[in-house]
Amino acid sequence: MLGSGAMAKFELEFYEDENGDVPVLRWLREELTPTKRRALGRAMLRTLQELGVGVCGTEYGKQLGGGLFEFRLRGRDLARIAPPGKGEDPSEAKLLLRVFCHAYGDRIVLLLGGYDKGEHPSIRRQTAEIAIARTRLKDWQRRGPGRVDR
Repeated sequence: MLGSGAMAKFELEFYEDENGDVPVLRWLREELTPTKRRALGRAMLRTLQELGVGVCGTEYGKQLGGGLFEFRLRGRDLARIAPPGKGEDPSEAKLLLRVFCHAYGDRIVLLLGGYDKGEHPSIRRQTAEIAIARTRLKDWQRRGPGRVDR
């Protein structure tokens, strides 16, 4: 966990498709409740930006192969890595969020996809979300890091 005032070791970068859509940012803004969005933001700052792909050596991450890994946030983790803010909804302590990532370059984590596994727990949905993240990673690799064709 990052202590207050510590500098993040990894930079987070959002995948952007050829049409300028930034799917993870859109998911964060349009599909997550404010409480979930804040919790995930704090968790990414305090854990994902601190550990990068090393998060896979903890309960907060898992290697998926082919350069893809997932960052996990569960309600039970909130007290340790993303304590809820004052007045936040305690019912969301059951949250189960996934963010699919790829690490590259000089300590950069590319955010490729995300979904609320608590809201959509089926294996079929998880498989589909991982497939989408893999497709985005291939697209990003084809275009080259930092380049968007428009």
